[in-house]
Amino acid sequence: MLGIHEIWLFVLSGVLLNITPGPDSVYVIGRSVQMGWRGGAAAAFGISCGCFFHVAGAAIGLSALLMASSTAFSILKLVGAAYLVVTGLQMLWSRPALASAIDDPVKSSLRRIFLQGVFTNALNPKVALFFLAFLPQFVAVDSSHKPLAFLTLGLIFICTGTLWCLVLAAFAAKAAHRLRTSEGAIAWVNRALGGLFIYLGIRVAMLETR
Repeated sequence: MLGIHEIWLFVLSGVLLNITPGPDSVYVIGRSVQMGWRGGAAAAFGISCGCFFHVAGAAIGLSALLMASSTAFSILKLVGAAYLVVTGLQMLWSRPALASAIDDPVKSSLRRIFLQGVFTNALNPKVALFFLAFLPQFVAVDSSHKPLAFLTLGLIFICTGTLWCLVLAAFAAKAAHRLRTSEGAIAWVNRALGGLFIYLGIRVAMLETR
């Protein structure tokens, strides 16, 4: 169908990649600790939306453009790195929110967490190159429906990744219920997340085309 082959192997590989600890998992866990399951879910859906940009890009050839054009790659790399560093600094300087504020929808920042997840993933050129390298392995070379095949595989990958992140969010939120009542603990979570974002920004800035 659509030139896709060995879909079982693709699903298995995707699940293994999704459950491998990485920046996305850390971000979801951190937001779950800060704001409970809703915060972790917002982070998970934001990351998934960011992934969709890369899947669509792979389908229409934008990932190949990033690989071929050093200028395009450098621009996206620097924009993404700057965003991560600025976001990290904001987290380091932010004041912790206690559970009483977290439970108030008016005071919560779920929309901001969602958008951070989107931009963090969408502005990462390394993710774009990953999809360019991973998806074509499961699409026949002579397929006349390559864009649609890439979209199908990408959506499968996103769905499994989203489910895994939601499971992580649920477990992290439950384990951190007491932690979220401590202002000092939340402050340390903010610092850890801020430091992670700055570190990722530096790593993105140091990426090179091959």
